[in-house]
Amino acid sequence: MPELTDHERLRTAVHEATTAALREAEIHLPDDVKAALRAAYAAEDNPVARSELEAIFENIKTAEERNVPICQDTGVPVIYITIPPDVPFTDAITEGVQDGVRQATTEIPLRPNVVSPFTRENTGDNCGMGMPAVHITPGETFTLTVLPKGAGSENVSALKMFLPSETGKIAQFITEMVLHAGGKPCPPVILGIGIGSTADGATALAKEALLRPLGEMNILEQEIYDAVNALGIGPMGLGGKTTCLGVRIREGGCHTASLPVALNVQCWAARRATVEVNYP
Repeated sequence: MPELTDHERLRTAVHEATTAALREAEIHLPDDVKAALRAAYAAEDNPVARSELEAIFENIKTAEERNVPICQDTGVPVIYITIPPDVPFTDAITEGVQDGVRQATTEIPLRPNVVSPFTRENTGDNCGMGMPAVHITPGETFTLTVLPKGAGSENVSALKMFLPSETGKIAQFITEMVLHAGGKPCPPVILGIGIGSTADGATALAKEALLRPLGEMNILEQEIYDAVNALGIGPMGLGGKTTCLGVRIREGGCHTASLPVALNVQCWAARRATVEVNYP
């Protein structure tokens, strides 16, 4: 059997990492998200909200026991890759991601969600027409992170171009967007917020913010968290104390005359997983 070329070895390594990361993300909820859900349950006194959280816990347990996806909407695959200096940045990387997504779609399985924006023709394998979305940055290690993104939460994303003097209006804007979304994104949600950069850069920052584990929040994150939970939307939009499990903000430098603010909402099934790529 002929020896694999460098291109083939890299493509295979990324392929295997993509499939492995998607399998982990789609079936097993991260520990920090589980902990936030348990904390929400402990603080909740609304019987309907407690019942909805109990259903979520049963969902999580069943997915792990049966080795099946947590949600029927397995999302579209969003991939973040860090590449160290000794790894060549070639087409083998994106080809490997596509191979891995196709395998995951068949084996896990994933619902084929990728369609043409106008004809709605389905590619059948979650690839094609710029999908999966792949973001590559330099790093010290060769890692691959997946962030499957369902439509219920993605559809309530928002962007607003504020004036530089309007920093005090950011929390109100985010809170109003969550109020308008109501139960659509399957709360309790996690809010990724991008502040600064450009219009497109802020939306990228907002999604990247969702990669940060839940935990201690800064002053603005806490302000938004408290305001959103005061809305009373509750689990699955049926009322309760917990509408939001956490808020994560990423900032970027911006033009002196602009202040972009973007919101990317994640449902309670905040799926993400990171694996190391086994290469060379």
